[in-house]
Amino acid sequence: MNLFLSLIRTGVPALVGWLVALAARRGLDLDAEALAGVLSPLAAFCYYAVFRLAEQHVSPKFGWLLGYARPPKYDLAA
Repeated sequence: MNLFLSLIRTGVPALVGWLVALAARRGLDLDAEALAGVLSPLAAFCYYAVFRLAEQHVSPKFGWLLGYARPPKYDLAA
């Protein structure tokens, strides 16, 4: 279950980054490939950082904006 949760919490910011890049491409006169290559990961990183910090310092409910309200917990013993 932890692997699934970590994949969801990675995939949701990536999807949001892609959507932001698509929206920006509509409003800016830039090469679409270059824009997507730079803006997608940047937007995904910013989205993840904002809501991960909010989840940790404001309320755990912000985790839902990452796809699941609880970060995965990993066992220390491997």
